[in-house]
Amino acid sequence: MKSSSKDLTNKNEPFSSQRPDNTAFTQQRLPAWQPLLSAGIVIPFFLFAGLSFIAIGIGLYYSSNSIKESEYDYSGAMPGDHCYQCRNASKPCDCDVLFNITEFFQGPVFMYYELSNFYQNHYRYMISRDPKQLSGLIDNLKSPSNDCSPYRLSSENIPIAPCGAIANSMFNDTISLYYKENGEYVEVPLAGKGISWWTDYNVKFRNPTSGNETLAYLKSVFQGTAQPPNWLTPVYNLSDDPYNTGFINEDFIVWMRTAALPTFRKLYRRIESGNFTTGLPPGEYRLKIVYNYPVLSFGGSKKIVFSSVSWMGGKNQFLGIAYLVCGSVCTFLAIVMLIVFLKTSQKDDEDEDSNTL
Repeated sequence: MKSSSKDLTNKNEPFSSQRPDNTAFTQQRLPAWQPLLSAGIVIPFFLFAGLSFIAIGIGLYYSSNSIKESEYDYSGAMPGDHCYQCRNASKPCDCDVLFNITEFFQGPVFMYYELSNFYQNHYRYMISRDPKQLSGLIDNLKSPSNDCSPYRLSSENIPIAPCGAIANSMFNDTISLYYKENGEYVEVPLAGKGISWWTDYNVKFRNPTSGNETLAYLKSVFQGTAQPPNWLTPVYNLSDDPYNTGFINEDFIVWMRTAALPTFRKLYRRIESGNFTTGLPPGEYRLKIVYNYPVLSFGGSKKIVFSSVSWMGGKNQFLGIAYLVCGSVCTFLAIVMLIVFLKTSQKDDEDEDSNTL
């Protein structure tokens, strides 16, 4: 049987409830503005953008170059290098790095450690953590996520806290700085608080203490857990300060924020107190290092870096160079378009003259 025209109409037309409202928005009747791009608009825009980018790039590049840095490698890879005697040590090894500062190092001074050939951006490494455990949940403290494997349980089948490959590979060299004054070395005060992101310290990382921040209570909470295999001390013993130990230890928090590139720096200490508030005076200095962290086994290196800062942060020439490159490209395109425009305009004028004749 053939369908009637009435049936076809009912089949193809939507119900009234399915029809969009008869408004300017739903029926696409809103007023619109479409720019008519002409040479008189595009060329000045590209020229203005290019010159602006170049000016910003020069400012950023100059500001980055004004930042002073001083770095000291103590990997101990070759004979005669700093800490060469500690390169294959199976237990903590003490070594010194002597250096001189010839001119005043303007403060505030930030102290970093730098690692190379260390791929924190490997996917399996990056997910090897338990965010719920690090946020202080008791259930995950004793039952870590499977993402932490093979650093989820110890050889005695005890849950590891903090679990995962990131925590297990935490940088654990101990570094102190001394300044030679009147023939004797005076320790330079190093601030280990305020080196992590505010959101990390106050939001993402919490101890499972239920408001009781005493060291004794913190130790009791972590009973029944094991420290990561490569750690020398339990997590609750990272510091004597109850507000800087456990999962909220700032050295630990800084390490847990993984780097994007195989060569990276992480903030270790700030020098901003005592007689060194304004910076480091010229003279002889000594770095006393407890060498714990092996890097030669994976072909890496480690350095201590002293750096000042500017309004744009630490030393980073990439941003200035990027602005200079983009500005140069925009300026070059503006010049090319101007040449093409002038040539085509001249040709059009000649064609009009010939038609007139």
